[in-house]
Amino acid sequence: MATTRIMPLHTGKGRTVKRAIRDIIGYVKNPEKTDDGRLVTSYACDSRTADAEFLLAKRQYTAATGRVRGKDDVIAYHLRQSFVPGEITAEEANRLGVEMARRFTKGNHAFIVCTHIDKAHVHNHIIWSAVNLDCDRKFRNFWGSTRAVRRLSDTICIENGYSIVENPKPHGKSYNKWLGDQAKPSHRELLRTAIDEALARKPADMPAFLKELEQSGCTVGQRGKNITLCAPGWKKPARMSSLGKGYTQEDVAAVLSGEKEHTPRKKSVAAVPAPPKINLLVDIQAKLQAGKGMGYANWAKMFNLKQMAQTMMYLSEHNLMDYAVLKEKASSATARYDALAARIKAAENRMTEIAELRTQIINYAKTREVYEAYRKAGYSKKFLAEHEGDILLHKAAKAAFDKRKLKKLPKVKELSTEYQELLAEKRKLYSEYRRARDEMRELLTVKANVDRIMNQDKEKDKEKDRQTDRD
Repeated sequence: MATTRIMPLHTGKGRTVKRAIRDIIGYVKNPEKTDDGRLVTSYACDSRTADAEFLLAKRQYTAATGRVRGKDDVIAYHLRQSFVPGEITAEEANRLGVEMARRFTKGNHAFIVCTHIDKAHVHNHIIWSAVNLDCDRKFRNFWGSTRAVRRLSDTICIENGYSIVENPKPHGKSYNKWLGDQAKPSHRELLRTAIDEALARKPADMPAFLKELEQSGCTVGQRGKNITLCAPGWKKPARMSSLGKGYTQEDVAAVLSGEKEHTPRKKSVAAVPAPPKINLLVDIQAKLQAGKGMGYANWAKMFNLKQMAQTMMYLSEHNLMDYAVLKEKASSATARYDALAARIKAAENRMTEIAELRTQIINYAKTREVYEAYRKAGYSKKFLAEHEGDILLHKAAKAAFDKRKLKKLPKVKELSTEYQELLAEKRKLYSEYRRARDEMRELLTVKANVDRIMNQDKEKDKEKDRQTDRD
């Protein structure tokens, strides 16, 4: 279950642009929150110099377009993506965060994804540069961007089998408070429940209906022509007109007069991933040795009986009653899954290489004149202090080329074309990959259950043989 929030990052608060971007990136990269930096992933930038690269892009944009804004200038965007506690691993959350950032920025902006594990709920901090990679356009926070971010996050979660929040409230709220509120119905929801119960008792008219509400503990009031209600424990009354379709004063009056029937509103629930059809059998003896009691053993026996029945049903439906056929199919499904996973991993690795190389080529080209001037200045310390950011980027780019042993730099356009082709291939493979993963998991679970049943039968046969020998 993921929630999202997008925040533009302004200069403001008496900070310089350099200080503002350094502060936020320093916070999200905190080693204590990101498992010593293991959960930090960058795209089209180096996580160690992301602040300097974002600033360089901003300077290049200003030089290319001549557009200069004041304190309200947005230098980067900060997106927070949170997951329900216990549902997702930190590594998987980081992967989804990278996928989210790539798809939302369409690969046109450098970004950094940091996954924090210091709270009960794993959450991502995604920061992307407002300036695109070509330094000729800026990302503009458009009307409805919050909804677009939420929909994209929900899509990615559903694609990967994680739950989402259905029918979220339009107002913002901290994730911890949102989690706490899930067990508490809102004031208006309490009032709707009270109305449902009052109408179920078939009051004759509006006065009788209001009397039923008062007897249930609600406070009934009047503001002009509007009836107000207040549930027990709440201070501020709410108008019936604000309770929504089916619960307004006019709707209730129509129900009381017999013009329409009242249908209680269905409570929205968060979608959760469907549990697997077949679960592994429980090793009851091992659990008893680990300290479980007889109550657990009785439950486990019933659980195992259900799983054995589901296992046999699966074998029958898929014509896998021959163990050799089951074993072969499980091996084939595993091999197919591994092959698809390897292709996707190879595409992702190459995409990462392309993104990094493309960034280094662009940085090298943009800082080349500055570095040549620095060299002509005799590597002056004063010149270095004035252009430290550009010089560091130039050296980092040169070191990256040397590490790859590149004699001739590839063209940025060719790299971009290859990247888009790999991205299209990866998206095409993902649906097939998920189907293969589900099929493999199901077959391996079924095979493991069959193996356990067969081993149990062998143990029983051995015990019978020993008993016969003793007799």
